[in-house]
Amino acid sequence: MMRSTVYLRVNRVEAALCARARATSVSDLHEAAYAAGIEAVGRTLMSPAMRPVVPGVRIAGPAVTAHVAPGDNLMMHRALVLAQPGDVLVVVSDAPTSGAQWGDMAARYALKLGLAGVVVQGCVRDTDALRAIGSATWATHVLSTHPDKAGHGSVNAPVVCDGVRVEPGDLVVADGDGVIVVPRRHAAVVVEAAEARMRKEDAMMPLIEAGSAVWELSGAAASYAKLAVQEIDAAFDDPQPPR
Repeated sequence: MMRSTVYLRVNRVEAALCARARATSVSDLHEAAYAAGIEAVGRTLMSPAMRPVVPGVRIAGPAVTAHVAPGDNLMMHRALVLAQPGDVLVVVSDAPTSGAQWGDMAARYALKLGLAGVVVQGCVRDTDALRAIGSATWATHVLSTHPDKAGHGSVNAPVVCDGVRVEPGDLVVADGDGVIVVPRRHAAVVVEAAEARMRKEDAMMPLIEAGSAVWELSGAAASYAKLAVQEIDAAFDDPQPPR
């Protein structure tokens, strides 16, 4: 007989670290995770299919996870009840267009709760209302399909959301570029490296304003010089002189 598993507690990444991560970006965190070798161990970035419903929003918080049955969102609702202010709800449906996981009513409750946002492998609906109330929502699909509330699944157990493993309490950051998940044990190192990257780039801005080329500042020129590229002072279709 099929059974569900629900964990009532989550070991969360620290709130202060989440606040620092919110001041960075998905791109900076990804570069930091890549440089630290974390990206080589497992994906941290969700795919381009995971898009924000509300533009211009950035969130960061610990993951609260739900794995739902096809066509059903019961376990999403159980996870939402167990969530705490600042959490990011991560919902996974293996049949992503079979039942809407998120809509107006859940979003209004989440705002009242103080949930940071929601990330859904599956479909969401009531998107006009979500935008109107500023619900921080990322999803792979938008579709108004009916969800049942009777299916088995799991809450606050590890899930794979849009190709990325998410453990409860991991750091989830989302913005206009998409969604990244940093394992809780690596979060402090990655956030610190992302902050350092931001400081380095901030220091370059006055140089760019003064006329310096990104070609030089980014290190591209030095890398290019190592390639021994053949440069030809002509157009590719110019008549070639006889040899």
